[in-house]
Amino acid sequence: MLADTDRQVASNGTSRPYANGKSHQRPAAPGAANGTGKSVNGSRAKVLETYLGHDREEVTRLLIQALSDMGYQSAAQSVSQESGYELESPMVAAFRNAILKGDWSQAEELLAGAASSSGDRNGENGNGLVLANGADRQIMRFWIRQQKFLELLEQHETARALHTLRTELTPLYQDTQKLHFLSSLLMCQKAEDLKSKAEWDGAHGESRHILLSQLSKCISPSVMLPEHRLAILLHQVKANQIGGCLWHSSATSPSLYADHVCDRRRFPTENVTELDEHDDQVWQIMFSHDGRKLASCGQGKQVIIWDVPTFKPLHVLKDHESGVGNVAWSWDDSMLVTCCQDRHARLWDVNTGTCLRKLERCQEPVTSCVWAADSQTFVTGALDKSDSLVQWNLSGERIYDWNNQHRVEGLAISPDGHWLVASDGGSNIHVYNFITRELEYQMNLQVKVTSITISQNSRHLLVNQSTGIAQLIDLVLREPVQSYTGFTSENFMIRSTFGGADESFVISGSEDGSINIWHKTSAQLVEKLNGHIPGCNSVSWSPTDPCLFASCGDDGKIKM
Repeated sequence: MLADTDRQVASNGTSRPYANGKSHQRPAAPGAANGTGKSVNGSRAKVLETYLGHDREEVTRLLIQALSDMGYQSAAQSVSQESGYELESPMVAAFRNAILKGDWSQAEELLAGAASSSGDRNGENGNGLVLANGADRQIMRFWIRQQKFLELLEQHETARALHTLRTELTPLYQDTQKLHFLSSLLMCQKAEDLKSKAEWDGAHGESRHILLSQLSKCISPSVMLPEHRLAILLHQVKANQIGGCLWHSSATSPSLYADHVCDRRRFPTENVTELDEHDDQVWQIMFSHDGRKLASCGQGKQVIIWDVPTFKPLHVLKDHESGVGNVAWSWDDSMLVTCCQDRHARLWDVNTGTCLRKLERCQEPVTSCVWAADSQTFVTGALDKSDSLVQWNLSGERIYDWNNQHRVEGLAISPDGHWLVASDGGSNIHVYNFITRELEYQMNLQVKVTSITISQNSRHLLVNQSTGIAQLIDLVLREPVQSYTGFTSENFMIRSTFGGADESFVISGSEDGSINIWHKTSAQLVEKLNGHIPGCNSVSWSPTDPCLFASCGDDGKIKM
């Protein structure tokens, strides 16, 4: 598997038609670095060096880059010429082009001449490829050669790829696990298999841009401006304002024209309707991914699929022999898997309400299910150790069996398809790489886990615990980053989830019947609502309407 820093991130390194690094033949100001000469003739010499407290050169170069990104090439050229500031030096532009064109030898030659930012500036007026403090040139070479290796495999040039692995990659990197993984890629017969296993999209995808983004983080930002830097700063401004908005309920992106604030009166606190078609306790409720349907299940041996927003039953799935504890929507919302205490999982057609498959019986109840991103396979979890974690296709055939020795009570899968997390009914969570199917790590939380769910950005795991604490765990850093308290969960399975606009909130049921909503960032309790008596078992927030969520409980009711 690729290291965390090797994984695909937001596309970076877009090639620009604007010619970066050209000298404007203007005299450089004394002490000017990075080839960004400043005009000193005429009235320009009187221009203040700051812009409302910000470095004028930095602001100007950000504007040049942003104008170029938006396609305003003439405007970018004009600003550069009038200000005397360049976006990049010729050497930086050459390095960028070498990476994007796959000229690995030239890229390594330019990297070999790079200087540390604290040492030699490598050329007059700082025109060199200056590395950031702490940057490891050897690791950067490894990343470049790794891309070369993968592209050779994609082109079915196995002999050259093997030679690159042995003579170019192995001497640079002594991580035997990583080298073993790269070696295993030689066995991939098809390019699609290679891309899937390596989590890499090929030479003609975004992989070279992603590599450039990765490398640019090791180069002094004053020399090689990070891509789309102004847009990133604006995103940070918006995220900061959203993070500070206690009642965030708007699905639209905040305007840059004014500071963002949401009206508390729009926050969902009113019970608008109650659904009472269930004849017994309701254990779980879940919106479809498009927000147009709702599935509910419980002790009464049936699953009801509701229409949203009319909240009328579309189908009642009745072929279960005992209570249904968990349901899972396929990502395209066309199918539903139900997990039953009768030790069977069933696959349903949502549009017709018919049962497509009844999977083979386990020795213990089937507890949970999640879908692969392509909606062609799904994974079930069971209390039976011999069948605790199994992947199935739509024909009901086993695709993969993890052969674990631990039970599975809860499952969660990340939207990006990388993480598969299982709770064992005790205090342990097991975190798998769903692509390689390998166990990446295990965490013992010291208390019983009652539910798990993963955020839409695939970064955080929300874990409900029997102590009445929900923990937010960073899946990459492998550590808790926030806690939410105020509910009770001693004896029964109480589920929590993310919700609201931009998933700004954490919401949970409680054994005392209340519904608890916290601000995700600050962990401040925003609302504590009366839910269900005697207990509120599950909640689900609409993925498309930030002002709508559903709850269910032991009273057999569903509240919207």
